Amino acid sequence: MLTSGVTKEGRDAEFQSFMSSRWLRLVRTAYLLTGEQHTAEDLAQTTLERTYVAWRRVSKTDDPDAYVRRILINTHARRFRGRRGVEVPAGSASDASRPHPPERDRIAQADDREVLLRALVELPPRQRQAVVLRYWEDLSVGEAAAAMGCSTGTVKSQAAKGLAKLRQTPTLSGLIGVRSETGKGSEK
Repeated sequence: MLTSGVTKEGRDAEFQSFMSSRWLRLVRTAYLLTGEQHTAEDLAQTTLERTYVAWRRVSKTDDPDAYVRRILINTHARRFRGRRGVEVPAGSASDASRPHPPERDRIAQADDREVLLRALVELPPRQRQAVVLRYWEDLSVGEAAAAMGCSTGTVKSQAAKGLAKLRQTPTLSGLIGVRSETGKGSEK
């Protein structure tokens, strides 16, 4: 990627181009990990700072996106070291549990997304990381393991536990019921 003769200004321009093209995805992934917009932006910004410091190494890798993703996951994990307790999302999860009309409009979809994000926030950090990386970022088990710094077995077990907890969430089970009913009707 970079040659040894590139100036600091050239590296800075390359970094600026790389990160500006990935900022939205980085913030979106951080949001799924944290469940809060401002915290997600802070996490993405901290990730950018650490990426900039390591840019010479990052830019020389075969997959700089994987390197940056690993920085994001490690930065997020550091927030939970030494902390006991559970994150509680703003508002109550029961607020989001309401019957949905059969027709799936944009407002109902936004409500569904909010219910899912609240349920994600309630997962323990490692389970949330595994679920987000596997099913939102669509990474393979090996890629998710590399990003999380763990074995593939750990990714599989954490993702399975996370999905099991999501399935047991009452507000999500209502959404699954609505979807299966609408799905049955569309098969005819």
